[in-house]
Amino acid sequence: MRPLRYSINVTLDGCCHQEAGLPPDEESMRYWTAQLARADALLFGRVTYEMMASAWQKPATGAWPDWMDEWQKPFSETIDGAKKYVVSSTLSEVDWNAELVRG
Repeated sequence: MRPLRYSINVTLDGCCHQEAGLPPDEESMRYWTAQLARADALLFGRVTYEMMASAWQKPATGAWPDWMDEWQKPFSETIDGAKKYVVSSTLSEVDWNAELVRG
């Protein structure tokens, strides 16, 4: 059995919305890159999976988008390569190194 680590961004007033609070900066991206690198796999629900894939999945061209700063690329590479499990009753398939979990 392995430990399960849970993380979520929460503002001081208790808001869990992903766009609330401060935007990511170099320091926070280094921290989260290190946290992701320690994980054996990531566990997402459908909404989080789709949101994260739309932002961090490497495009089919193999080149990161122009909007991405150099300091964001280590995080992108780490999350892109991580094994993912997606819990969903509505998705019929997933990609991005993911396995669909049903039931």
